[in-house]
Amino acid sequence: MLYHLFKYLHDAYSLPGSGLFQYLSFRAALALITSLLIGMVFGGRWIRYLNRKQVGETVRDLGLEGQMEKQGTPTMGGLIILSSILIPSLLFARLDNVYILLMLFTTVWLGGIGFIDDYIKVFKKDKAGLRGKYKIVGQIILGLVVGLVMYFNKNVVIREKVAQPVVYSVMNNAGPSAKYVMKDSHTVKTTIPFLKNNEFDYSVLLSWLGKGYKKWAFLVFIPIVILIITGVSNGANLTDGMDGLAAGTSAVIGATLGILAWVSGNIIFADYLNIMYLPNVGELSVFVSAFVGATVGFMWFNTYPAQVFMGDTGSLAIGGIIAVFAIIIRKELLIPLLCGIFLAESLSVMMQVGYFKYTKRKTGTGKRIFLMAPLHHHYQKKGYSEPKIVVRFLIVGIALAVLTVITLKVR
Repeated sequence: MLYHLFKYLHDAYSLPGSGLFQYLSFRAALALITSLLIGMVFGGRWIRYLNRKQVGETVRDLGLEGQMEKQGTPTMGGLIILSSILIPSLLFARLDNVYILLMLFTTVWLGGIGFIDDYIKVFKKDKAGLRGKYKIVGQIILGLVVGLVMYFNKNVVIREKVAQPVVYSVMNNAGPSAKYVMKDSHTVKTTIPFLKNNEFDYSVLLSWLGKGYKKWAFLVFIPIVILIITGVSNGANLTDGMDGLAAGTSAVIGATLGILAWVSGNIIFADYLNIMYLPNVGELSVFVSAFVGATVGFMWFNTYPAQVFMGDTGSLAIGGIIAVFAIIIRKELLIPLLCGIFLAESLSVMMQVGYFKYTKRKTGTGKRIFLMAPLHHHYQKKGYSEPKIVVRFLIVGIALAVLTVITLKVR
C-alpha cells in the first residue's frame, strides 16, 4: 500500500525520501520492525482483554510436570501473530505481486480455520474443537488454490538460460563456445537438494503418457502441493505443545526461507549460486520479514511460563505459510530438512498410533514406542524440564536451518 503511494509521490512530485520505498531491503526492514512492535505493544493489550473475558485454555491432566499450572492461560493468541503479519505486509509489500497475494490468502484462510477451531473449544466448551475432517478439507482447498495459481498464472515463471547455436572465438582461438539467452519459462520445475543438476520437473512423472504429457503436469503437481500444505500445517500444529516451541522453531524456519527467497529473486546471486532465478519472488522478503517479526514478537509473551497460547489460530496458519512459501520459491523438497522438528513431531505421533494399533490387533494389548507423543512430551515424561526441551529443540532447528542454506552450494 505505502509502496504504491510513495512510488506515485516519487514519480509525480519527486518527494525527497520517497524513493527509499523502491528498495526491497528498506521495506523488509520496516516490515520486521512494525511486526515486532505490533506483537509486543498490542499483544499485551490483547492478552489483558482475553483475561477479562476469561478466554482460558482447558487442560487435561496427562501427568506432565507443570501441566495443570497452565489451566486458564489465555488462548487464541494466534490473532497476535496474524495481525503482526498482515498489517506490515499490507503496508509495505507490493499488492500487485501474485506471490504476496497468495501468502496473504494463505494467512487469512488457515488463520480463519484455526480461529473457528479455537472458538468452538473456548466459547462452546467443546474440547474436541473443529472436526479434523473439516480442517483437512480447508487445507485441501488451500492446496487447490495455490496449485492452480502456480500452474496457470502466467506471472509465475522461472527465468533460465537457453543455449544458442555454437559460435567460434576467432580472436583467442578458444574453440567453440555456447551463447545463452535468458528466457521466462512457465513450468513446474523444483529444486532437488544435494544434486549437481538439481532441477526436477514434476511433469516427468507423467512421461509414460507419451507425447504431450507435459500439459497434464497439474495432475501430479496439485496433489503434491496439497500433501505438502496439509503435512506441514499439521506438523506445526503438533509442535505447538510447549511454551515458545512452535513460535521459536517457526521464526528460525522463516528466517531461512527469507534467505532462500532473497537469493532466488536476485539475478546476480542466483547466477553465482547456479540456482533458479525467480522473477518478482524477492518481494516475498517483505512478507517473510513480517512473519519472523510476528513469531519473535509473540515469543515475548509465549516463552516459559507462557502468558498466552497461540492456539490453532496461529499454529495452522504458520505451518501453512511455511509450506506455501517453500512451494512458491521452489524449495519444497527441502522441507523435510528445514522443518525437521515438525517432521519428527508428526512421525512420532504416526509411529505411536500405528504401533499401538498393530500390537493391539496382534496381541490384544497395545504397546507404545514413546512414553508419550508428540516427541516433546516423551522427553517431558523422561524428566526433562520444559525450558530445556524447548531450547534444545531450537538448537537442533538452527542446525537444520544452517544445513538447508548449505545445500545451495553442496551438490
